[in-house]
Amino acid sequence: MSKIVFITGATSGFGKACAEIFAENQYSLILNGRREEKLQELKKELEQKFNSKVLLLPFDVQKKEDVFNAINQLPEEWKKIDVLINNAGLALGRDLFQDADLSDWETMIDTNVKGLLYVSMAVVPLMIQQKSGHIINLGSIAGKETYERGNVYCATKSAVDKISQAMRIDLLQHNIKVTAIHPGAADTEFSMVRFKGDEEKSAAIYKGYKPLDAKDVADAIYYTASLPPHVCINDLVITCTAQANSFYTYRN
Repeated sequence: MSKIVFITGATSGFGKACAEIFAENQYSLILNGRREEKLQELKKELEQKFNSKVLLLPFDVQKKEDVFNAINQLPEEWKKIDVLINNAGLALGRDLFQDADLSDWETMIDTNVKGLLYVSMAVVPLMIQQKSGHIINLGSIAGKETYERGNVYCATKSAVDKISQAMRIDLLQHNIKVTAIHPGAADTEFSMVRFKGDEEKSAAIYKGYKPLDAKDVADAIYYTASLPPHVCINDLVITCTAQANSFYTYRN
């Protein structure tokens, strides 16, 4: 079998774009997501377009037992995972700290932090066994700088940043690369989820400039995965040209 990439949150956005570029480059794919019908559509598309081998793992990364059961029960030929892309994540709400919905906080923590840890902890033993692997964690510039009304979302992405650094140190002895990717503003389903389907608020985020799109970020992710075995990009911040960081964006 060709090299294997395991992508969480593969049904849309960065995850779907990653599935497409890795399939185009002849990887076999393990695709995870909560929406099984979307996964089935993507599988069919990749098989037809790239003749890809695709295995679907439809589970919610928030559910620890489901994560470990699915990964532990992988067919033997699918256990040699070369690249894990921890992409599943979300922002919910844009409220001041004192006005926030606790359930939004819990969902972000359970997905962005605990979900990433569960999937990583299930996959890492397989990479240790083969003495190689590459873990790519999707962070955000929100993890580098805290902004108003970002509170717990910023905190979860800061945790991804620190977890990635810790992984990189602890897994050195096992020849496992760890890369953290931190995108800025990107026009995907992200804002629609954050604003709970409010199209007007979602569109306003990108008014007056051209943000990143999912393919821009997926191209960078694939680049980090395609470097020689002795080269590892540890940390990569990506923004559109109009955005300098979390605070400064030039709008026409």
